[in-house]
Amino acid sequence: NQYLKSTFMKKISILLLGLVSQLFFAQATRFLYQVSMKIDSTNRNDVKTENAYLDINPEKSIFYGENRVKRDSILGRARQTGSFNFDRTQMQNLRSNIDFTIEKNSKTGVKTVQTRIARDQYSYDEDRPMDWKILPETAKIGEYKTQKAETNFAGRTWYAWFTTEIPFQDGPYKFSGLPGLIIKVEDSKGDYSFDLKETKKIAEVQTFNLTGNLIKLKRKDFEKQNALFKKDPVSFMQASMSSGRGNGPMRNTDPNQRKQMEERLKDEAKKNNNPIELQ
Repeated sequence: NQYLKSTFMKKISILLLGLVSQLFFAQATRFLYQVSMKIDSTNRNDVKTENAYLDINPEKSIFYGENRVKRDSILGRARQTGSFNFDRTQMQNLRSNIDFTIEKNSKTGVKTVQTRIARDQYSYDEDRPMDWKILPETAKIGEYKTQKAETNFAGRTWYAWFTTEIPFQDGPYKFSGLPGLIIKVEDSKGDYSFDLKETKKIAEVQTFNLTGNLIKLKRKDFEKQNALFKKDPVSFMQASMSSGRGNGPMRNTDPNQRKQMEERLKDEAKKNNNPIELQ
């Protein structure tokens, strides 16, 4: 019977399509973004550029810096071998302005930020909504058809270009909630931008081993701690060590090394005066 045969073939086709879809979403996908940052408002010609990854699976996504992975790999090998005689210059070159991870839970929508202040690890959940206005403007970016959207978040106006051709309502940093993947996003002042460069399938999303204690705070409390560190990084680290939290290098360094470290911390805090979040 031709009808029965046709119906059977349709059912088989639907079943195969379902299996292929499940296989696609069961895999993890890695998106490589190029991140450009002007972290020093007094020297706008100094543009820092780094690579960052957005790994996505059906349960969650995680955004993190490429240099973080490289540094963790070197330190991990050092811990395994018990030899910490690695190339200090190499480690300095891997210092990152994306020294944080942002995990987004697909089911709950919660965005959890994990970052470092001095030598302590902190974690907080983002509590501010990201309300988008989808604009009529469209553009072809790379191989993707994209549409423009706008949002005001953390003191900046952001413009994003998203594509419905990639079925993830996600994007770099804390950006998400558009009907497709964000291919490009930049703020109105041209201080920060995230541009998609590569896409590939991976076995699983990146995981990170936590060293030391993780201090969980509300976002406002985290910002207070961060402001104290930026105001006087040396005093903050000394207070951290006196409280028993600090496991940093200031505890067992000679006076000359400590002075060099103090100067470096002050200089970094002075130059990092244009953060991605202004409020």
